[in-house]
Amino acid sequence: MFDTVESLNHSLIQHGSLNDRIYLMSLGKEDFPQIFSLLDDLAEKNNYTKIFAKVPRWAVKKAKKEGFEVEAKIPRFFNNEIDGFFLGKFLDYSRKNINKTNLERIAKVHQSMQKYRNAINSKVETKEPVIEQLFSNNANTLAKLYESVFETYPFPIFDVGYLKRMMHENVLYYGIFEDRKLIAASAAELDSVHSNVEMTDFATLPEGRGKNYALSLLLHMEKEMKNEKIRTAFTIARAVSFGMNITFAKAGYSNAGLLKNNTAISGSLESMNVLFKKL
Repeated sequence: MFDTVESLNHSLIQHGSLNDRIYLMSLGKEDFPQIFSLLDDLAEKNNYTKIFAKVPRWAVKKAKKEGFEVEAKIPRFFNNEIDGFFLGKFLDYSRKNINKTNLERIAKVHQSMQKYRNAINSKVETKEPVIEQLFSNNANTLAKLYESVFETYPFPIFDVGYLKRMMHENVLYYGIFEDRKLIAASAAELDSVHSNVEMTDFATLPEGRGKNYALSLLLHMEKEMKNEKIRTAFTIARAVSFGMNITFAKAGYSNAGLLKNNTAISGSLESMNVLFKKL
């Protein structure tokens, strides 16, 4: 069962038992500051253990008074002018704790990121793959790709109807084919109003790994986003994943912070790195 994405007055939220949280994805200015009491009420009603919020700087002072803490910050995130903050409010203190094994792995991932930062030339493939934009007629194949790669995922990308709806709204999907088989894919979720984009939903089938397809997709999406006049790209990546974090480090992304026990992905709740780059 996937979490629900819906409007809350003029704001957009995601919430449900899969991630056991509320995610304030977009704050409508008309809802400030009463949005925080509305989120508290919804969390109490459903016994969620975390409220996660993406907000501009002007909302942070009030959010802190309401029990939120800053987990990540992206400078000039909104319209290349106003800093963006990723906030967490922990309603169960145990959710704030990261076990020692994961903390050690996260630290090693960060070390690897420093080693590979801006190392575009470390790609082993000499021939760039052909990257195609995916449309509604590819949705069924795309859903099957995601379902085969991920045990669980925070958004319903296994659902063909969801993918088609996103394609008609604000998400651009891209893929790499081998012998007419979709082997790797990714997505760019645009916020054209605020001139930023989330680079997300990367997946590669086992037979396509080791070819730097994720990096090729990322660099291609960056070029497309520059054409769309997008100024800031970011991602929310599994903090324990060497592969994805190194991919973004190679492309020159910087670390903005850590979202503790934030996202249900690959079968468990995981902490996530927020990474960003100015395009």
